[in-house]
Formats: sequence, C-alpha cells, structure tokens
Amino acid sequence: MPPSPKTFWLRLGVGILLSALSAILLTLFFPPHSLWPLIWVAFIPMLLAQFRVLPPKISSLASAIAVGGWLGGYLTPIFAGSGLYMTWLPLLIAGISYLADSGVRAFHERTGYRWFVPYGALNWVGFEMIRSFIPIMGTWGFVANTLYGQPWLIQPVSVFSIFGLGLLIMSINFGLALGVLFLVDRRWKLDPDIPPLAGRSVRRWILGVLAALVAWTGLSLALFRTPTTPTVRAAALHYDAGVPPWSAVDRFSELTRRAAQDGARIIVWPEIAIQGDPQVTKTDHFRQLAAETDAHLVLGYVVQVTERAWRNEATVLTPDGRFLGVYGKDHPVTFAGETSLTRGTYPVYDTPLGRLGTIICYDLDFTDTARKMTRHGAQLILVPSHDWPAIGAKHYTHLVFRAVENRVSMVKADNSGNDSVIVDPYGRIIAAALTLGGDRTGQALVADVPLGTGDSLAVRLGDWTGWIALAGMAFFIVYDPVTKARAKQRDERR
Repeated sequence: MPPSPKTFWLRLGVGILLSALSAILLTLFFPPHSLWPLIWVAFIPMLLAQFRVLPPKISSLASAIAVGGWLGGYLTPIFAGSGLYMTWLPLLIAGISYLADSGVRAFHERTGYRWFVPYGALNWVGFEMIRSFIPIMGTWGFVANTLYGQPWLIQPVSVFSIFGLGLLIMSINFGLALGVLFLVDRRWKLDPDIPPLAGRSVRRWILGVLAALVAWTGLSLALFRTPTTPTVRAAALHYDAGVPPWSAVDRFSELTRRAAQDGARIIVWPEIAIQGDPQVTKTDHFRQLAAETDAHLVLGYVVQVTERAWRNEATVLTPDGRFLGVYGKDHPVTFAGETSLTRGTYPVYDTPLGRLGTIICYDLDFTDTARKMTRHGAQLILVPSHDWPAIGAKHYTHLVFRAVENRVSMVKADNSGNDSVIVDPYGRIIAAALTLGGDRTGQALVADVPLGTGDSLAVRLGDWTGWIALAGMAFFIVYDPVTKARAKQRDERR
C-alpha cells in the first residue's frame, strides 16, 4: 500500500533535512573549520535518509542534496569567478549523484544489504580515483584530506596511499550507518517490503570496521617517528605588495638575503615570481645573489611564448652560478586558461645539500608528480606556488599527504602569503605562514628540514588501493544487472 500524501511529504521533509545535515557536516570537517572527528559519521544522516526515510522512488535525492550541498559550500567560494561551469559544478555533480544512485537502494534490498559496506566504500573511493585523473579536480575534496592536521593518524598513507585512508573512512561511515538502519528497523517499519537486516551480519560489520580503525591507528603510531636523517635549513619566501609578482624581484631578493642571514641554504621563490627566464633575464643579478648568499635558489618564473602559450617553470641556481636544469609545471590550471609547454620531465638534482626536486603549485593536488620525483631520487621537494586568497586555507593541506606518501620533506613558497608551509616526511607542519589576505610586508619562512628517504611502499606501488576501489566499482556495475536477472527468475518461478 502506498503511503498517504501526509506521510509522503513528512518523509520527504525529514529526508531532506537529514541529507542537508550531512552536507553541513561534510563542509565542517574541511578547512578552515577542520572539525575532523566528524568525518567518521558525516555520511550517516544521508545514508539514513537514502535507505529508510525518503520514499524509495526518490531515495537518491539524499546523495544529490548531501554531495551537491557540500560541494556548493566547499568549492564555490574557491572557484567563484573562474568560469560559469565551475560555478555550476556542484549542481552538475548533484544531478549526476541523483542519477547514479537511483538504483542503489533497490540493489541493496535485492541482496539483503550484505554488500552495503563494501559497495559504498569502493564506489566512493573508486569515484575519487576517477576524479584524480580529471585536470579540474585532482584530489580536491578527498575525504582523507580532512585528517591533514593529525599526523599521528595518517602514517599508513605511506603504505596504502591517500585512497586507502579514504576506504577506511567510508567503510566506517557505511558500517556505522548499517547499525543505525538496523536500530531504525527495530523501532519503526517505514516500508513493509524492506527485507529485515540480519543482526549477526550487522554486528560483524560494525566490529569489523572498528577493528580496522584500531589496526590502522596502531600501525600509524608504529610508523610515526622523528626523522633521523640529516637536515638542511630551507626558506620559503612570500610577499604580496598589491603588485604583480614579476615586478617584485627586488623585494624577493631582499627576502633572500634575510633568509640567508638566518642560515638558509636553500631558498624557494614563489611561482611566476620572475617574468622571463632567469637564465636569460637578469641572469647576472641572480648569479650574484646566489653567490652573495651562498644558497641554492629555487626560482619560479613564467615565459610567454605566444599569446596563449606559456612556459611555467622552476630552476635551481647554485651558489657558484650554475643552473641545474628546468622543470615545467606538470598540471597547469587548464580551467583558468593556463598552459605549460615544457611539462613531462621530472629532473632531480644532486647537490651537496641533498637530492632536490621541484614541482609547481597545482602539481600538489595530484598524487603522480611528487611520486615521479621521489622515484627519481628526490629527498626534498621544493614547491613554488601562486594561490589566490580563497584557497589559502585549503591548498597547503595537500602538501601533508604528498609528504607522507613519498616520505620526503616539502617546502612550499606562495607569492600571496596565503599558505607558505614546510612539512617533514611524516606530515608534521614544522613551519607555516598562513594568512587570509596575504602578507604585505613579506616574509622568509625558515626551518631546518630533514631529508626524506623516499622508501615508502606508496612510492613503489603508487595508488594501488585506488585501483582496487576502481575495480570494485566496476564489479558492482556488472553485478547489479546480474542481481536483477536472478530476482526476475525467482519471481517467475513463484
């Protein structure tokens, strides 16, 4: 018997409120709020709405509201003004979620909810794996990013990669949600056709996901150490004087001298700090500066080749005046019209201070570039960056996971002063200059940085847990019609 109109609208209203609650929780556990404990339960209201409260035919409205609302609160402030399609991206993803989840409730009812936890976790992380291939997305919004400030808890990322942590987080959400569904069924029977959940199976899933969390935490504490490798004093420069960065070379030079006085032997300039190739433009000035400071200078610069083609690069200049090589930005911000003509090479430089690699800004948001540098022997990865104010409170968090994945230290210099950060190989933020509006006086962020070892399993195997999740996602896509066919055969035999 279909529900009465009054019941229908009541369930619709409650389901929308629960879904909106998940959207709020998902927004709160990301920076700048960083209420990270919410990550373990944030999806439960949405799942309760989707699988019990909302009328079955519109149950996927829950994920559409939760995911779309969360992305609206998370992405819109970041990319506002970057283009119409970025502004409307949360709405587009909400529509995709509604369509993609339209048959999920029916699948679980056909299979007695025995696949509820692995289906949810594998599909979510499988989709994160797909997003990591998309230039406009990368690892932005990954659920694991919420734990950037808890280095004691994220060390197994060096084994399982960031996708492994995502699988853990989503498994716990779905496991606990299964328990909530079981309790709701015992108190209220909202839909008589819903098959009863097996109490023993529910308990096993809950105990299983909690045991996984305990095991993960134990492994993390065992892996979490104080580096014993040699250190090098490094500096990240940032400056925002309300002028284009390429007109501030004199100011960056002054900050370089200040950093050298504090003992810095490696000094990182921001992305596009110089207009023109320093091997051609003001070369004598830069060589004299490196000699004067007795420091290795990591110079970010941009060269306009044609009206729409740019070289966004970084080079390392030694104290004796040698340019060690050129790195071209691997992941240009294509949605903003950026190009990088020299991308695709990953040089690592042997120096008396250690083996140095460079990546640039948006490269942080993808797992592959830092890993390629580490495979080539990098012990310290230096990151010229150029962030706009809206992402200052979020972007530096990606640096933590690239450091842990690869067991290397990272130094990020940002030219707006929003998020210059130095991170050790275990994800500790050992120095930071975080502001919301830029530092108009300029600063040289200086710290002793331990060299990395680059010996993590994630360096050798890459995003292997992400590939497993993607394979699981594909399995359920194929398995869904199989369950439909079996259910039809059972009905026909009856």
